Amino acid sequence: MGIFQSGKGLGRGGGKGLGRGQGQGRNKGGAFGTGGFCVCAKCGEKIPHQQGVKCTTIKCPACGHTMIREELLNKNK
Repeated sequence: MGIFQSGKGLGRGGGKGLGRGQGQGRNKGGAFGTGGFCVCAKCGEKIPHQQGVKCTTIKCPACGHTMIREELLNKNK
């Protein structure tokens, strides 16, 4: 008989642990969708959001600061 036999003993179980990491990330797992605006938190400049382009990758055309999504700016107020 070997160590790994069927039945009770030292076998590897199916595991029913508590686990971690069930979070949904930013925006509770949802996106803001199309439309909306990118806003500069520093000077308030507002430009239309482009689908597929993150606002945080855009620099403000007025002052050069990083833009953020308008929904995030309003959420923090």
